[in-house]
Amino acid sequence: MAFSLQPYQTDLIEKSMQVGSLKFGSFVLKSGRTSPYFFNAGLISTGSLLNAVASAYAATIAKSLSAPSSPLPPFDVLFGPAYKGISLAACTSLLLYSQHNLDVGFAYDRKEAKDHGEGGVMVGVPVKGKKVLILDDVMTAGTAIRGSIDKIKKEGGEVIGVVLMLDREEVGKDGASTVREVEEVVGGAGRVTAILKMRDLMVWLDKNGMKEDLASMEEYWEKYGIKG
Repeated sequence: MAFSLQPYQTDLIEKSMQVGSLKFGSFVLKSGRTSPYFFNAGLISTGSLLNAVASAYAATIAKSLSAPSSPLPPFDVLFGPAYKGISLAACTSLLLYSQHNLDVGFAYDRKEAKDHGEGGVMVGVPVKGKKVLILDDVMTAGTAIRGSIDKIKKEGGEVIGVVLMLDREEVGKDGASTVREVEEVVGGAGRVTAILKMRDLMVWLDKNGMKEDLASMEEYWEKYGIKG
């Protein structure tokens, strides 16, 4: 395979495997598909792994912003959907500043509106009149992302992109890519990016001599992977 991995990608893969957040084998997904790998972001609950994840998010964002003709415009606020996204947005905003000299706010939503204090469903930096970048773990049908976009729009913010922890690079049952559909909602091609993609996992397996797992991944890719 011609692709190479960035150090932060390798670090995230290996630390995720150490805690069982990323597993290779055989797993039945909600979609009914039998996947050769499974990723559970809920197990990202140690300082070491959270640092690896947030560093990877920050590096991915900084790289996207600095790329020539980048489709991702400058933004004001990182949004982390409750509950898993809260720590991701907070830690990533911290590392964007300390590692990349990018100072942005962060915000997150509540599952239920608060009727006292500051009230409302949003916490953190107000998003009204701001450009907002959403952080998420893995996108499947895109339902949760669309819900976040609707909340931000309702509060007067503009969603300019989404950064995922993992893009499974699969087509849905209708043959369409959920990522491509969401990109159209947030400004077009390139507005949804990811730290890791399925093909990155395949590169890692190849480099580490895990031929049986790689063969299963390649077979799955042929069935469900995005072509082109």
